[in-house]
Amino acid sequence: MLRSLAALLLLSTAALADTADGEALKAMSWDQIVDQARGGTVNWFMWGGSDTINAYVSGYVADRLRADYDITLNRVPITDAADIVNQVLSEKEAGVTDAGSVDLVWINGENFRSMKQAELVFCGYTGLLPNDTLINWDNPAIANDFGVPVDGCEVPWNTVQFAFAHDSAVVAEPPRDMASLLAWIKANPGRFTYPAPPDFTGSAFLRHVFIHAAGGPESLIGPFDQAKFDATAAKTWAILNEIEPFLWREGATYPTTVTQLNELFANGEIDFSFNYDPAQFGLAVQAGTWPESTRSFGLTDGTIGNTNYTLIPYNSPNKAAAMVVQNLLLSGEAQLEKAKPEVWGAAPAIEVLRTPPEVQDGFAAIKTHPSVVPAFELAKAALPELQADWLTAIEKGWAANVGN
Repeated sequence: MLRSLAALLLLSTAALADTADGEALKAMSWDQIVDQARGGTVNWFMWGGSDTINAYVSGYVADRLRADYDITLNRVPITDAADIVNQVLSEKEAGVTDAGSVDLVWINGENFRSMKQAELVFCGYTGLLPNDTLINWDNPAIANDFGVPVDGCEVPWNTVQFAFAHDSAVVAEPPRDMASLLAWIKANPGRFTYPAPPDFTGSAFLRHVFIHAAGGPESLIGPFDQAKFDATAAKTWAILNEIEPFLWREGATYPTTVTQLNELFANGEIDFSFNYDPAQFGLAVQAGTWPESTRSFGLTDGTIGNTNYTLIPYNSPNKAAAMVVQNLLLSGEAQLEKAKPEVWGAAPAIEVLRTPPEVQDGFAAIKTHPSVVPAFELAKAALPELQADWLTAIEKGWAANVGN
């Protein structure tokens, strides 16, 4: 009996000491994981280009973690998640398997694909999160990240759909489909531009042109097809090279980030901005950087929608605490807080009808900012994301055939 008790204590001590051991965590109950997480620190690497998002994470989320779990959240701002992919990969190549510098990443798309393929991701644990029950994993747009199966390797945080913003006092009737937008660009020299890939938002604009050149997304769904790519790419480069002389600064240079694009719009140098997260338009108006007359819209031939996620690298030394962060982010209360227009206005990644009545009432009471096109309106014409191999080929092709 004493020997069994000693063995049990030894096993328990070893599990508590080894917070990097993912397999040990997956064998625990949620209460055990929370106990192990207490007192920990989570280094969350995430895009830092929005003051409101930063305030939500460093304020509401960090405060809840500290008060409820004694967890310290260290938000680490980055400009490109690809840098973090390379960082974790470098750690793996250096043999750093249980003391990595990254505990959590805000990620999706080709960066997730790269980390999953390189086996840089902690997987197979998401069902342990109590708030996992709020996720509709039967939705293909949730269960697949840019066509790549999630497979329990990341947790959804927001759903978004691309939209355009304009100053209605300057452009009263904006173009409503891609063909009309391309014609508008040529008719209004210098008043439009887009960020150069691999900027995430600039790359998304390229994909809209690519889908337009293909005559719709149908032929592009599924694994990468070189013959289909070549046929559509030739039309795409021709379109983009045709409009280039009519872009801001005659296309001699491009913004490098969506932040720079937003600054050009705020300064009145261009007439359109665009974003995967239309809530940002309302926040810019509230901050006084964009005019009150800012309005936003989708395209009648569709705009791309997707889901973004949080991910725990395989070598995070604080996996238990990172799991607690993910579970908090999924909660109805946290999803409601960030859905408030004055906080962020982000669309939820959970099924609201699965949340408690008071949370449902909170969502029902939200009024969309007048500068933000309602999500339900955008959803009437939603385009699917292409698989990551298409994205990579489009970005490389742009650099070789347009950008240079």
